[in-house]
Order: sequence, then structure tokens, then C-alpha cells
Amino acid sequence: MNAPDPLLLTQEILRLNTVNPPGNEEDCARLLGAMLERAGFRTRYHGFGPGRVNLLAEIGGDAERLPLCFTGHIDVVPLGAAPWKKDPFAGELDGGRVYGRGSSDMKSGVAAFVAAAVRMAPHLSRTQGLTLVITAGEETGCEGAFHMHRDGVLGRAGAVVVAEPTSNYPFVGHKGAFWLQAHARGVTAHGSMPDKGENAVYKAARAVSKLEAFRFDNPPHPLMGQATLNVGTFHGGLNINSVPDRASVGIDIRTVPTVRHDELLATLARKLSPDVELETLMDLEAVYTDPSHPWIQSVFEVMTPLLHAPPSARTATYFTDAAALNRAYGNPPTVILGPGEPQMAHQTDEYCVVDRIGQAVSAYEEIIRRWCLA
Repeated sequence: MNAPDPLLLTQEILRLNTVNPPGNEEDCARLLGAMLERAGFRTRYHGFGPGRVNLLAEIGGDAERLPLCFTGHIDVVPLGAAPWKKDPFAGELDGGRVYGRGSSDMKSGVAAFVAAAVRMAPHLSRTQGLTLVITAGEETGCEGAFHMHRDGVLGRAGAVVVAEPTSNYPFVGHKGAFWLQAHARGVTAHGSMPDKGENAVYKAARAVSKLEAFRFDNPPHPLMGQATLNVGTFHGGLNINSVPDRASVGIDIRTVPTVRHDELLATLARKLSPDVELETLMDLEAVYTDPSHPWIQSVFEVMTPLLHAPPSARTATYFTDAAALNRAYGNPPTVILGPGEPQMAHQTDEYCVVDRIGQAVSAYEEIIRRWCLA
């Protein structure tokens, strides 16, 4: 079959509303799946709720050698309160940019690797193979990828390309996301008789003070630096004239590879006890591959002519589905590389530079060629 035009494919899937929540990624997954099936890929659809569908597409395969994996998500974040100047679901072109929610994060990346995969498909049937993992629910904690991991449907991979927005600059990792909820419990009483109750807000406030003073004792990572902790939410009480019997604090921790989440949780539980109890909301480990790894160096070689200079080692600030997939695949070398603009992710009037989409297709084809056909 003829390979899809990556820009037209980007526009086509931008017109499918996959705002998460609720997601409704199924139509987009099936559109891409049908295209890949026609190109010779074996496809499987993996659902985890009404309209919530992941797509796994494979071609080739060799028991002795591991396939290359490309991954990307097709859900997008809500539009936000600010009005858009462009229709967020039209894929409008203007000034060398394609606009729409998900244009950078990350439907352009998905369109680019699907186009590259279809172009390369006629050459891949007798190679170690290529796997595409297209997920739902990434924006709310890599839900789709974790469902696939837990259900054991992912198989194997020798290296992973994550097509998240990097302006086509290869990143070798990203921080982890460890989100906690601290719960304080008390005893309610009338606000005029606070001595008859036990104020949960005071307990939560003491915990917040301890969190503000908390310092990580792990060694900083050479590229990612030190882990960070931020108190993002504080809720307590139902009415002003009662002693609150419940309060909660939302804690956003971004970790680096030198932090172990289980040890950090135990440390925080000791420091915050007895005022609060901790609940884990999200547990995504940091992802990192040593830049000297031969495959990373090969990707850097591919990108050098496109970037007009050899890349240096960089990491992303956001998390990706690699946090889930690397657990399933046994931590293969991973690069984050996509045509979207990182600074446009989640922004009003989000756009992707059109030329970067074609550049990404060329880069992905060469990365596939080197893995499967060299």
C-alpha cells in the first residue's frame, strides 16, 4: 500500500476528539490499526474500559533477536479555560504550523512513526521485527501502558523510541513521578468548643511544614540533577464553624535514578508520622540510558545531519509511557524523540512545526533500517 502522508495523518487524527478524561481513544486506535493491517502488520486491540483501547502492531519477528519498539499515546489533555484562536479539533495549517490539541503532545509523533513503519513494512517481514505500542490514557498516569503490562500482552523489545515532543532532539531519559496523598484524621466538634475535637487541618499543616523542610539525601543524577518535592493541593474541613475531622495534602515528587521509591516512601512515612498517613497515587520510576550505549550513539548519528550538529546528552522534564514499558521489557535502551514542541504541550493553541514531522519520519526510517536491516 502507499504510505500515508504524515502531515495529513496528523490532521486526520487531530480531528478525533480524544480528550482525557474521558479519552474515547478507540476510533483513533482502530483507524491507525486498519492502516497498519493493510501494510502487513499483525494488530491486536487491548481495551480497559468503554472506548479505552490500546493498539499493538507487529511485523516480522525472530526468536533469537529482539524487535525494535516505537511507542506513543493518542489521548490528549483538556483544552483549559482560556479561549483558543484556532479550532482545537480541525488540524488547521497556518504559517508552517499545524494546530490542534495533541498536535505536539503527541499525535504528530504517532503519525510520524506510523508513516515510517508503513514505508518500511515491505522490508521487515523476515527481520527481527518492529513493534508499535499505541496507548490510551497516558496523560492520567500511563493507564493504558500499565494495563498492557499487567495483562502480559506486550511481548519483547530490544530498544524503545518514545515519540513524545522533543523538537526532534534525542533525550536519553526522564524523571520519575511519585505522587502521594497525605491523609490526616481528627475528631469533629463545634467550632466554639475546639477543645472537644481534634483538628485534622493542624495535623496536615504540621506535615506540610515538615515537607517544606525535607531534603533529599541521595546523590544527584549527573544529567537530571536532584529530585524535587512540591505540595500541590491542600484540602480540609467542611464548614468554618466546625473542627475538621479530615484533611489531605497532595504531594508531587519528581525522582531521579538515584532515588528508590520504596525507600523514599518509608522515609517520608517516618518523618510525617503520627500526623498523617500516606497513600500512593502514582508510581512511575525514572527512565535513563547511558548516552555511551551503542544504540544511543547510533541514534545520535542518525540525528546529527538533521540537527546540523552532534547531539549532546539531555533528558526530558515530563514522564512517558516508557516508565511502564521498561518494566515490561526489562529496561532496554530507550530514547525520547519526537517532532512536537515540548513547550507547546498542554498549551492553548498548541501547534507542531510542519517541517519537523517530515524530519521525524526520515529519522525513524533510518533508525528502523539500522536495527532491522543492517
